[in-house]
Amino acid sequence: MANHVPVPQISPVMATYSRFPVTIVKGKGSYVWDDKGASYLDFTSGIATCNLGHVPDQVKAKLEEQLQNLWHCSNLYHIPNQQELAALLTANSCGDQVFFCNSGAEANEAAIKLARRYASKVKGNPSPVVVTFKQSFHGRTLATLTATGQEKIQQGFSPLMPGFQHLPFNDTEELYQLYTIKPAAVLLELVQGEGGVIPAELEWVQRLAEICKENDILLMVDEIQTGMGRTGTLFAYEQYGIEPDVISVAKGLGSGFPIGAVIAKEEAAKGFEPGSHGSTFGGNPLATAAGVATITQMTKTNLLEHVREMATHLDQQLQSLKEKFSIIEDVRGKGLLKGLVVKGNALEIVQKAIANQLLILTAGQNIVRILPPLTVTKVEIDEFTNKLDETIQSIEKGE
Repeated sequence: MANHVPVPQISPVMATYSRFPVTIVKGKGSYVWDDKGASYLDFTSGIATCNLGHVPDQVKAKLEEQLQNLWHCSNLYHIPNQQELAALLTANSCGDQVFFCNSGAEANEAAIKLARRYASKVKGNPSPVVVTFKQSFHGRTLATLTATGQEKIQQGFSPLMPGFQHLPFNDTEELYQLYTIKPAAVLLELVQGEGGVIPAELEWVQRLAEICKENDILLMVDEIQTGMGRTGTLFAYEQYGIEPDVISVAKGLGSGFPIGAVIAKEEAAKGFEPGSHGSTFGGNPLATAAGVATITQMTKTNLLEHVREMATHLDQQLQSLKEKFSIIEDVRGKGLLKGLVVKGNALEIVQKAIANQLLILTAGQNIVRILPPLTVTKVEIDEFTNKLDETIQSIEKGE
C-alpha cells in the first residue's frame, strides 16, 4: 500500500501581502497585542490610519451608539451622520461639498472621475489629461495605479488607462511642461509617503498652484496619508499657503473604520450630478459616525498642537540616532510622518525591530517609515527610540 502523502494546505486568503510573523488580536492607544499575549509598540498606526490610537474611547462610544440604531442606509435617502461629517469637513477646509466612499483608492478614483467629467461636461474638453508626479502613490485601482508614478506598482496590469502623464517631483523647470500638456487637473501628494517620505518643497508647490490658477487647471491634493492631522495641521496643504480645488482623504478619517472622501470647491463639484457617480456603502451611518467622532476630537481639542510638539521631540530623537549610527544617512518627513534614509535594506531593520516588540514600516528599499499615533506621548517616543537603538545595534553586531 502506497504511503499517504499529505496535501499542502493552501491559505484561503490570497497572497497579496508579504506578512510579518505577527498575529495581532487587540489594540489600545499606541500598543497592540498578538495572539500569544505579547505587546508591541505600534509606530505604524495601521499605515497612518489609527491616528487617535487604537480603539479611541470617543470613537468607540459613537460607534456603539450607532450600532444600536442603524447600520446601513441607501444613499437614496438622507443620512444625518453624513450631513454632519460633510459639514465638519467643509468647515475645516477650503472645500464646499463632499462625496463619501470607502477607501483612499476610491477617493482618488472619484477625484480623477470628477476632474474628467468637469473637463468634459463643464469645460467642453473631450480628452482631458491628468498630470501626476514620479514616485507618487495614489492607489491600486486601474485608474489610480496608472496615476501612480511608480512602475513597480503598474507591472502586470497593462494595458494601463490613457489620459495620464507624470512629471518629476520638486522640479520647478519641469512644471513648465504644463503649458504644453494643458491638463484638466494636477494630482499630487504634499509628502510622498510610499514613494520615500519626500516632502514637497514650498516654492515648488506655490509655483505649481500659480500655474494651475493661471491656466484653469484643477489642483487636486491627495491627503490620504497626510490628512487628518498627520503633519501637524488638519490638512498638509494648510502649510503651503495654497487652496486646492479638490482634496482626497481617507485613512485617519475613520480611526481605522473604512471611509474615504473627496472634498471639492463648489465650481469643481459641478462635474458631478445625480447618477454620475455613487457608492453603495460610501458614507454609511457607521463609517460617518466614526468620522464625526474622529474629526471632532481633532478639532475641538489641542491635539494638533500636541502633534507639533511630539513631532519636534521625535525629530530630535531621530537626529540623535542619526549622529550615533552611520547606517542612518538622513531624517526627513513632516509632522508625525517621518522617514529614515538608511544604508542597505530597510526591511532588515523593520524585521529586526519586531523582535524588540516594535512595529515600523518601509517606504521603498532604503527608507524606514515611522508613523506613531497622533496621541503618542514623549515617554512612548523615548521607548521607541530605545527599541530602535537596540535594533540597529544588533544589526551592526551581526546578531
